[in-house]
Amino acid sequence: MLAYGIAADATDEYIKIGESTAIQSLKKICRAVVEIFSEQYLRSPNTNDVARLLHIGKRRGFPGMLGSLDCMHWKWKNCPTAWAGQYTGRSGSPTIILEAVADYDLWIWHAYFGLPGIAPLAHYVIQGKEYNMGYYLADGIYPKWSTLVQSIHDPRGPKKNYLQ
Repeated sequence: MLAYGIAADATDEYIKIGESTAIQSLKKICRAVVEIFSEQYLRSPNTNDVARLLHIGKRRGFPGMLGSLDCMHWKWKNCPTAWAGQYTGRSGSPTIILEAVADYDLWIWHAYFGLPGIAPLAHYVIQGKEYNMGYYLADGIYPKWSTLVQSIHDPRGPKKNYLQ
């Protein structure tokens, strides 16, 4: 149900268990994941994590970068008619957006529905100017906020002609 996004009653044909058993099993798995992994993985970054992310970002040429931000659109099949207009984009049908922040080794720090949050405090210097807030690397679809830095749209170099 988690992997394929199917309803509980759709599992009875494939794995031969009833809807209530499927829901009960899914709840047990979710509770186990939270209990086992919450201290290490299901948390916001602490001071040591931020320092490690800043060190790695600086070493890779991105001082102050905390991670990368990206999003995914899911078609909202049962969107209430009254809300359909505000959730409809280029696809022509209502969608829900999941945004996620991951660091260089794909550790997902945030996964949520809604607008980007506030970046943790981080101190670094670029070309003699001091900054006190980290940022997330994002593509061009995001607004120009101080916590979101868009990637370079016009790269320079010999590959430029081939990548246009």
